[in-house]
Amino acid sequence: MPESIAPQSYRRGVIYLVLAGVFMSTSGMLVRMIDQADPWTVLFYRSITFAITVLLFMLIRSGKSAFAEFRGFGWLEWIVAFSVGFSFICYLLSLFNTAVANTVIIISSGPLFAAVLGWFVLKEVVSIRTWISIVLAVSGMFVMFTADVSTGDILGMVYALLAVAAFAVMIVAVRRSTRPDMLAATCCAGLVAATFSAFMMPSWALSTHDLLIAIGLGSFQIGVGFILITLGSRSVPSAQVPILCLLETALAPLWVWLTINETPGSTTILGGALVLSAVIFQGVTGIQRRRKENLVV
Repeated sequence: MPESIAPQSYRRGVIYLVLAGVFMSTSGMLVRMIDQADPWTVLFYRSITFAITVLLFMLIRSGKSAFAEFRGFGWLEWIVAFSVGFSFICYLLSLFNTAVANTVIIISSGPLFAAVLGWFVLKEVVSIRTWISIVLAVSGMFVMFTADVSTGDILGMVYALLAVAAFAVMIVAVRRSTRPDMLAATCCAGLVAATFSAFMMPSWALSTHDLLIAIGLGSFQIGVGFILITLGSRSVPSAQVPILCLLETALAPLWVWLTINETPGSTTILGGALVLSAVIFQGVTGIQRRRKENLVV
């Protein structure tokens, strides 16, 4: 993190990340508005739209030189592309198979699992505070999984865990990369998810209503949301990013409660409180540690 980040730049980064949480939080609400489209068909059009959205942003930012970012892809870039693509698939399938609250709460634990994978692969030191956060998060998910949930809920929560695992792989690959960002790789992730979905979808056809929602999921929800996270992360310390993005976890169940009347159960609320406490504890202690090291936050 550079030591000379202007306060205005930091504030702009915070605004970007807060807005990212708002955009990302609309996923569950939009999925619940789908009439009859098969999940794989929605995934295909969502993934294609996401890839186009990211590519357009790259072209606006860098012009024709954006295409140069796709050259020289190594194994790290392809790991990011495939892990993000796999995460896209699992995330949406989770929303189709369990309550939105279950999905977003499990997804919010991603940074903690990334820390564990970084410990194994990159030999990064995991502090006692992080281990405490991990224990809290795992306890919260154990409470959620042992609740009186249906088979469909369990399947959806497993999909969410797979998405978290893929997210952790992506984070570790990004840390090892020397590229300034991985926008080109994430653009390819949309194509990876679309290609896999094309083999699974029963039909290319879907109603205009469902097509518009799929396009909204790819552009408005994850496309703009991901771009805002990329922009915000430039001027906000990494320890603060998960906390600011927690707005997604808080808002997603609220939107479906207001629009679809999908209310989280008491066990989900209890387990979710443990998971969110873990992520907040990890983020706050990370900020305190940076301040002790005299880094500008």
